[in-house]
Amino acid sequence: MDVLLLRPAPANERFGLGPFFRIEPLGMEYVGAALEDRGHRVALHDLRFSPPVERLMASVRPDVVGLAAMHALEIDDVIRVIRRVRRATPDVPVIVGGHSAAAYPAPFVDADVTAICLDDGERAVPALVEAIARGRPLDEVPGWLLPRQGRTAIRTRTPDADYALDEVPLPARHLVDRFRNRYACLHHRPAYLVETARGCPFRCSFCSVWPLFEHEFRARSIESVVQDMANVGSEVFVADDLFWHRSSRSLVLGQELLKRGVRKDWLLVQSRVDLVANHPELLEAWRPFAREFDIFFGLEAATNEGLAGLVKDTTVDRTTEGIAVARELGYGVTGNFVIDPAWQEEDFQRLWDFVDRHRLGRAGFTVLTPLPGTAYFDALRHRIRAVEWGQFDMHHLLWEPALGVRRFFELYCETWRRSVLNLKGEKKWWHWIAHARPRHWAHLTRVLLRTQKMLAVSHYLDEHRLADTPGFLQDAVSYSVRDEGHVSSALAERTVAPVAERAVEVD
Repeated sequence: MDVLLLRPAPANERFGLGPFFRIEPLGMEYVGAALEDRGHRVALHDLRFSPPVERLMASVRPDVVGLAAMHALEIDDVIRVIRRVRRATPDVPVIVGGHSAAAYPAPFVDADVTAICLDDGERAVPALVEAIARGRPLDEVPGWLLPRQGRTAIRTRTPDADYALDEVPLPARHLVDRFRNRYACLHHRPAYLVETARGCPFRCSFCSVWPLFEHEFRARSIESVVQDMANVGSEVFVADDLFWHRSSRSLVLGQELLKRGVRKDWLLVQSRVDLVANHPELLEAWRPFAREFDIFFGLEAATNEGLAGLVKDTTVDRTTEGIAVARELGYGVTGNFVIDPAWQEEDFQRLWDFVDRHRLGRAGFTVLTPLPGTAYFDALRHRIRAVEWGQFDMHHLLWEPALGVRRFFELYCETWRRSVLNLKGEKKWWHWIAHARPRHWAHLTRVLLRTQKMLAVSHYLDEHRLADTPGFLQDAVSYSVRDEGHVSSALAERTVAPVAERAVEVD
């Protein structure tokens, strides 16, 4: 079969750090590797840089089209691409996968969608493509939601639980080689994305990772990770939601990489402050692996009350300890804080004091957003007054804040002005350029200029749009789901929740 995989271009990259992090579609590369292993022909196109969909359909003439919906803010963009695919080739099977589709499939229960992937794509997609190729009923393939006319969907049986990530040992990176120089993290370019593990055992209320994987944490083998790390370039972003989890495995992995002489110029990982505070020996062992080694922490709140409200299961003291350990061992510390629309002015002041006291100018700041697939989303659904999915980018308000819109954004922008992104602050443009290679100066300059919007109240006010009443999700239609075998209760609850058929009418 000829399979065309499409990574849609999110229209909403006006705010936030999106321009800083344009990374490769690693999940689709793993799917592509699994399909090629079965003998299928795969074309993977990143629509941020590719020709129009219509031209791709004409040149590839695919038997199956697969799209990735990685984040809620991309849902409208994915639906637009689906419509264009359907107009170009009305009868081609169209499948949708990715984190957002699996965590909250409801927007894609649509006659134009053949199937929605609820399982690991490396396993589920080849099985579905095989069924299409052989003319077998799709409801025999586990791990899928199959839309039907009349707002009815069939959920196929749950796959067996013994699937190992290493059944697809390495991603098919050659599928995006022509885009390689377009992938960047900060001023590091080209940047490679590497996955060593999947899932998270924690329970942060705003996060959709652990509900999707039901607290499960799976790791790739040491040999697979070492081989992948050896194959990629010198600038690497590790995709794991919780790096260094399972300390004994992490120590062995670091030792094996160093033993085989694998080194990088720059590495960025994501971890927790309490994990780092508990295991300084891990950071000491890993530090020689990269000349520059940055850690991104989900700091989230500057008070114990704030951390408890987000179910972070840690404390401010642990935040302080983790930061101190990382800095003492020569790691760069970056993080993110969540700003609640319910905040008063004194809440902003507490955050500013914390940032100043701990020298956290490299932190980012996002608006607390109920992401589909979380309990927080279910609890706040009745308040959401967004008019499109693009507003779920964590930099838009989805309902009126306690301080009023203008005052909230004034304080939000003041918060960003205290970060390193403020080119009028302590870190000027030439400080950024000094850390980048000359050939990357133009790219970095464009990105920095775009991020200055995050400091300007007018840009947020121009973008701010709320419906008069909570109707974006409340004017919803339920769709019925027929079970085909056993499914977990958590997955069932997410799948049958009443939702809008689609948020925005698309041409």
